[in-house]
Amino acid sequence: MSDRTTPSAGSGADLIGLISVSIRRERERAGLSMAELARRAGIAKSTLSQLESGAGNPSVETLWALAVALNVPFSRLVDPPRPAVKVIRAGEGPVTHSERADYAATVLSSCPPNARRDIYRIEAQPGETRASDPHMPGTVEHVLVGSGRALAGPTEAPVELGPGDYVSYPGDAPHVFRALAPDTLAVIVMEHI
Repeated sequence: MSDRTTPSAGSGADLIGLISVSIRRERERAGLSMAELARRAGIAKSTLSQLESGAGNPSVETLWALAVALNVPFSRLVDPPRPAVKVIRAGEGPVTHSERADYAATVLSSCPPNARRDIYRIEAQPGETRASDPHMPGTVEHVLVGSGRALAGPTEAPVELGPGDYVSYPGDAPHVFRALAPDTLAVIVMEHI
């Protein structure tokens, strides 16, 4: 597998172990067999077996496919439980990397029970576009660029953004994010309805 997930320095958690436990927990909660979840996510059963055993190293694309198949927010698969006051310093937190673009997403905050939003810090470099398949129905993405420049939004009509620019768009339709300048930083808030 060319998938990559890496805990950043100082994260203090074994991200692969956390993902393993989370996938198994959510699969069992949904009452799905490994074969059925793998089929719904469009991945090999052997890949899912590796992930659940903690031997896999999934990409953001693989985790998104699993989250959609499980009908849970992406963050539920990668974000460890946190205390009431949470500080994540730059360079810390659970990071997942794209296998298709120079794109890294760090979960900053996942949905608490009965809330439906996740917050991510995005670090991206110019190059390949990070193309996203549709997320759960009703998902809306909000993007705020902190530095650099990016192209973000629906696949057919992305918007160029600079520092301080904001866009929101349906996350349940194909969409893209592409850095247009080195060291582009953005925050994405995912709203799940």
